Amino acid sequence: MLSAMRCYLLPIIKLYLLALKVLLVQLFCRPFRLSVMPRQDGKVAIVTGGGRGIGYEVVRHMARLGSHVIIGGRDEQEGLAAVRRICEEYKEAKVEFTKLDLASLQSVRQFVRSFKERDLPLNILVNNAGVMLLPEGRTEDGFEQHFGVNYLGHFLLTWLLLDALKDSGKCGYFSRVVNVSSSAHRVGEIRLNDLNSCQSYSAHDAYCHSKLAQLLFSSHLHQELQLGGFPLSSCAVDPGMVDTALYRHLWTPLSLAQSAIARLLFRTPAEGASTVLFAALSPALEGECGGGYWANGHREMTTPPTFDPQLQLSLWDTSVQLLGLQ
Repeated sequence: MLSAMRCYLLPIIKLYLLALKVLLVQLFCRPFRLSVMPRQDGKVAIVTGGGRGIGYEVVRHMARLGSHVIIGGRDEQEGLAAVRRICEEYKEAKVEFTKLDLASLQSVRQFVRSFKERDLPLNILVNNAGVMLLPEGRTEDGFEQHFGVNYLGHFLLTWLLLDALKDSGKCGYFSRVVNVSSSAHRVGEIRLNDLNSCQSYSAHDAYCHSKLAQLLFSSHLHQELQLGGFPLSSCAVDPGMVDTALYRHLWTPLSLAQSAIARLLFRTPAEGASTVLFAALSPALEGECGGGYWANGHREMTTPPTFDPQLQLSLWDTSVQLLGLQ
């Protein structure tokens, strides 16, 4: 009984203590202000979860700079509404929506097939969509939901689009993969023998684990790309605590408190998008300067597991096996 309570309460305590620390930092630190980015005419970007929140602000800004942006999302009504709003704001915007459900490997594969049939370049992939604190459940393919959506779905999407990203990059104009992670990775842990949280389930634990997995993937991918000499980089971004719908599964009393606190201490979606856009667009991250983990406009150190090459490789190989990839 005590062991079960400990397994349930400890992840909650760790995550909320970390959240308190992040909020205090945000209280005393100015949010990063994005400088003027170069025009992106002729470039094509895919942004998952671009129908609202941080993703919407990323799409909106890229479209204003001339990118052709494809929103990949599960909610068609939301995605099409986002496209309409952006096109009303910027008459010349090239924005579109394509159905993408990261909880379905079939949907991910269909999305990639549809994209490749158009023979478009792909210069930027922003893996932004995510879920948090979901009740225990499984994806269409039997994976724990946080692990399946936040990590595995994006792993497969990136894997299937790697050729397009590599072919579109060139010296001085690398293609980029930007993985929107979270400071929650700092209290995450990778259990290779229980990636689906079958032994015990905590929504808080599952979320943190998925964000650490995302960071390990981003780091290992960047190293592989560097070793192969490809004109493509991969980095991870922590947007901070941002006032979005990501928190809608909080316990009701906490949700009410969060709504009040968010107006005072959380960043706006536009502020949260700033570092994502910096990682995706800034000439300062070109070529060998790319990669890493970014927060509030600066490169930051992460936890020791992130740099563990054996853990990176083991998670990568396990993911390839789970997804049936070569």
